[in-house]
Amino acid sequence: MTAPLQHPDEKASNKIREGVTRWEPRSSRTYTPTQAVLARSSGVFHWTSEGRRLYDFTSGVLVSNLGHNPVRWMEWFVHHMGWPTPGASTTNPFFSALPMTTYNAVTPLEIEASQRLLSVLQSRPGGSRLQQVMWAASGSEAIQKALWAAMAHDRNRDVIVATRYGFHGKKGLAGAVTGCETDRDRDPRVRFISFPMAECDDISRRDAPFDPEPCRKELHALLHQFGRRMGVLITEPYLGGGGSYHPPRAYLQMLQQFCRDNDLVLILDEVQSNFGRTGELFAYETYGLEPDMVVLGKGLGNGVPVAAAVGRADLFASLEYGEASDTWSANPLCCAAVLATLEEFAATDVLAQSRRSSAIVEAGLLRLKKQPFIANVRGERGGMVWGVETRDHGGRSAADWANAIVLACYRGDPATGDGIHLLGPLAKKVIRIAPPLVLTEAEAESSLTLMNKVVHQGLLTLQTFA
Repeated sequence: MTAPLQHPDEKASNKIREGVTRWEPRSSRTYTPTQAVLARSSGVFHWTSEGRRLYDFTSGVLVSNLGHNPVRWMEWFVHHMGWPTPGASTTNPFFSALPMTTYNAVTPLEIEASQRLLSVLQSRPGGSRLQQVMWAASGSEAIQKALWAAMAHDRNRDVIVATRYGFHGKKGLAGAVTGCETDRDRDPRVRFISFPMAECDDISRRDAPFDPEPCRKELHALLHQFGRRMGVLITEPYLGGGGSYHPPRAYLQMLQQFCRDNDLVLILDEVQSNFGRTGELFAYETYGLEPDMVVLGKGLGNGVPVAAAVGRADLFASLEYGEASDTWSANPLCCAAVLATLEEFAATDVLAQSRRSSAIVEAGLLRLKKQPFIANVRGERGGMVWGVETRDHGGRSAADWANAIVLACYRGDPATGDGIHLLGPLAKKVIRIAPPLVLTEAEAESSLTLMNKVVHQGLLTLQTFA
């Protein structure tokens, strides 16, 4: 059995970590050297079982874009479900409201959520092809459904092109288009092409000239090999799990033009980027794209598990009754969450607040580059997601430094007890910074001051693992 992670002065949290190790397999989580135990959350903060406050720099993997437990969002959510006021007295052991599951039935709430979501998507530049919603319960499930529909459109065109080192999920076809050719369990129908990495490895290269010709040649080489068998191309707008690489617009626009010229379905996986992470509501706006399908998730429900493939009606019409059905898709809980998210973005200029704080966060992250073990910082101008890449230094590997940063930030400032919640490094050496979009300027300043302080004070050594 794997030994449980333990931290000094965390008796209550350590007991819970022991339980996790005893009763759940380690494969259920990605490795993070902190394994934070979260007792409660509000806004951009978590609190541990010991009452210590942590700035949340993860948003639950880019989920809680509107912060944790937002009051108005929750009021809308409860209203849509028709739930009674908490504490209301009743002699009936049941109350009247929407059901929480509606398999193979329809509620008015589902149709409202579909219509409202489509209206928002189509109102943004590049959303004109997004005509129908295929609901799903997770991002990888929505990717699977999008690929099913694209491939069913012409079943003779079975070759899928995916951008290398992308992350689209771990199940079925979603797993098949994730990673690269040398990973395990490869699907022979999937072929990978290069995604710019060296060309966008640091913010300093953000506006540098970019030549998409080498990547275009890769596509034409595949076209020469497979011809009309090539039917679909899937990409993330930026590489998320692959290390937070934000490409030049010219790259993604070249992919789109190739798809148009050769009648391929273009699927844009926005599960991580949707609802503001790239500075616009959707990444297809940021990059000047008009995808045939866009896949949404994570921030779509602000904590309630929900996802969707949204795209051309003729593509979805290629699937017959039941071919994309499942137990949980479009259940009222999910639809209520989607509507609450759309209503909060409509009622508040979330993106303006996010852009103001973005500049402060980015400036603070760039200050980290004074440290010899920080190699690169990358992210989208005005966005709210960055990658901080470490390098080998002082006889220690980049991976060691990255894990040490995560741990040092968690342990935080001994004087105040405040820390920062981060996840385990991407690609072993890239720390993702993704606070909720509602982070205020004051919170951005204080959290980045804290982050720089714990690094500068020498807490960042391998001895912090002791």
